[in-house]
Amino acid sequence: MVPARSACSSRSSYAALVLPFWISIALLSLAQGALVALPGVLKAGGPAIARAHLGGRRWAVIPPLSVIAFVFVTRAAEHASAQGLTYLALGAVPLLAAIALGWLARGARPTLALLVLPLFALAWADRGGLVGEGAALALSALSCVALGVLLATVTPPRWLAAGIVAMALADSALVISDLLQKPNNALNAAHPVAGLPQLQSAVFGSAVMGYGDLFIAAALGGLLALTAPRSLQLRLAALAATLALGFDLLFFLLDELPATVPVALTLIVVVLAHRRGASRRRGAPTPPTERPARAAAQPARTPAAR
Repeated sequence: MVPARSACSSRSSYAALVLPFWISIALLSLAQGALVALPGVLKAGGPAIARAHLGGRRWAVIPPLSVIAFVFVTRAAEHASAQGLTYLALGAVPLLAAIALGWLARGARPTLALLVLPLFALAWADRGGLVGEGAALALSALSCVALGVLLATVTPPRWLAAGIVAMALADSALVISDLLQKPNNALNAAHPVAGLPQLQSAVFGSAVMGYGDLFIAAALGGLLALTAPRSLQLRLAALAATLALGFDLLFFLLDELPATVPVALTLIVVVLAHRRGASRRRGAPTPPTERPARAAAQPARTPAAR
């Protein structure tokens, strides 16, 4: 289960306004772009093995259902469900972050998994400060890398792409209808005991971004890691960050936005570009320089040969 809060907000419910909002939300948007670039592939033949045993298009429903399930669960029992998601994130996020650092992220090595310990300590010791919020954001983002790679490994690419777009559509519908406001407030207000860090959403400065907004970017990164060259993955990560920063300008008019939209738009751009390139290749005439070569390859007929 993915504890998804799927809209980013211009107001943090508890953190002091350390940074101006425009800086805070810009940094969170850049984190989304980085998440498109970070995922690698499951090593040692993992993708083929996982697809053979677990693969199927049914996994594509996870992204959109994570948003819808979050709304219905938290609306049914706001306080209890929000607390449950808090403790689920507290236990699952560090473990998934260690898996990403050790095996699933680009440049991962098993020894890097130990970095989870100082990150968690910082997030706990400086909870509410920029350093602690940055450490908590890193843990949440890395856990999304692990989820994104695993989901891309077991889901056919076309179905995962459809799931990413469906998640953005569901997120947008729920934000427009204002159905996410109360669940989000309940989730942001939920605190673990003993001042432990909140890992169920990404809070930095005066901006809040949902876990689902990070997850969808990592899912796209996992999809690209398996289906596209590394150079294209990096270019699309830059495009996702640029679109997210442009999308942030709408905060001059609104207080809450579905931050899944720029990631889905990035995917739509690459799909349209791929189709356009494929159609050009199908309709391209044979280059003139190739015709003489084929003619020369045919044996010449002479009167003597007859």
